[in-house]
Amino acid sequence: MSSRPYPLGFLNAELDAFDAIRGFGEGSGAVRTNSGTMAMHVELERRLAGFKQIEAVVVFQSPREDLAVCPRPALAVNMAQVGRELGVIEGRSTRSMPPLSRAREFFSAYTQDLTSDELGKVFTRDAPEAYRFFTRGIDSKAFRSLPRHTRVLTWTQAFFMAFTMRLSPARRAIYGVALVSAAVGVISLFRGISVFGVPIVIPPFFFRIGVPTLSFAPGTNWLILACAAMNLLVLLEVFDRLSLKRDLEVAREIQLAMLPDGTWSEPGVEASGLTRPANTVGGDFYDILPQPDGRVIVALGDVAGKASPAALLMALFLAMLRTLVDEPMSLPELARRLNIQVSKHAPPSRFITLFLGLFDPRTGDLEFVNAGQTPPLLLRADGTVERLSTGGIALAMFEESTYESGHARLEPGDALVMYSDGVTEAESPAGVMFEEMGLEAAVRATPGVAAAVLSRAVFRAVDHHRQGERLADDLTVLVLSRPIVPPVPPLIPLPQIS
Repeated sequence: MSSRPYPLGFLNAELDAFDAIRGFGEGSGAVRTNSGTMAMHVELERRLAGFKQIEAVVVFQSPREDLAVCPRPALAVNMAQVGRELGVIEGRSTRSMPPLSRAREFFSAYTQDLTSDELGKVFTRDAPEAYRFFTRGIDSKAFRSLPRHTRVLTWTQAFFMAFTMRLSPARRAIYGVALVSAAVGVISLFRGISVFGVPIVIPPFFFRIGVPTLSFAPGTNWLILACAAMNLLVLLEVFDRLSLKRDLEVAREIQLAMLPDGTWSEPGVEASGLTRPANTVGGDFYDILPQPDGRVIVALGDVAGKASPAALLMALFLAMLRTLVDEPMSLPELARRLNIQVSKHAPPSRFITLFLGLFDPRTGDLEFVNAGQTPPLLLRADGTVERLSTGGIALAMFEESTYESGHARLEPGDALVMYSDGVTEAESPAGVMFEEMGLEAAVRATPGVAAAVLSRAVFRAVDHHRQGERLADDLTVLVLSRPIVPPVPPLIPLPQIS
């Protein structure tokens, strides 16, 4: 092939890009291209032949071309952008570009999406909002009686304390050291007192008046300006993070209010749950749903992921569960209906593991469905442990999934310990996981106790194992127990008085 619209370097870059994206799609399809050379088309098709499962991939030069006809779930790739990321721009390798062109490209990428309006909002909107946020607790009336020069100094000190006290102690110390270091640096650049001539023009006369000023080494003003700009950025970033943290704390309160609080008990049954998110909010949940016929449904699950996305899907799922339990249906049918609803409304990358149990406190019979959740431990009164795993795969993996139920029986003194994978995956400072062996040891050490005592014992064991190490995942434990009913002493008839 004698002529190529694109240099060979760009062709190689696009082939490298294809290698990078081939792992994203699986299925069966074809490659459609509207850019590049015939040689590139042939090579792409040759590489496709080596894969049995690949999604349809649209390779296009313009961000808008072929998007409408891109088959779902296809992967659309802007090869011009990928080429830039791979070091190829406009058909030439950036390594062979002159330094001025590379600097121009760097500046263009660095200032991408920057507008004058957005830059102006930093000073007209963001900075005033941050100022009002940090001065919210300062009583401005207390400064009005002070002299002007004292008022400015005192107000600056109060603002500095209001800002820095929002930082953690360690970060506050680092920030203070940075400010002191900057001040020492500026002082070291001080060169003494100099006289600056201020020009005075009184026609037809012209003369200068000498004004003493502080003299610094050249470039000091630029350093002071850079320090002020960096402090402004720190101020704005702390404001954004604190605002988000405040919103997340409100979300945490709402999330915890959605879960059962304390211990629930009825004759012949007790249930108690605890949860601790790895972040401010989490995706673990549990629920205790008494039924009109005297039975009780218990549920514990884990939404894939952590933090806000998982918390939102968790709230949606609890609403679905509490709506569907009011309809008469079997436990496997309830799991199937939940799977359909989650598949319809959850993002494609999300799924939910779930354990559902239907317990009859009068007989001790337990029907359960385990949809991909870590198998709960059935702790017998004699200390033996059984695992409950019958059910099916996690919710939202496949919309057509069906589920089966398992059966067990709780005798007086037995307890069912449901838990999320965050319990067994909690790590010690040495990187050793708590694992199921640690959980079994914790529950075996406290047989025959109340549900609330057993759930707290599991949390204490996990905390002792991790020794303050940061949680990698949410912790959740739900315990359902059948307490031992003490025998009723026989009634002693009272002697009759004649």
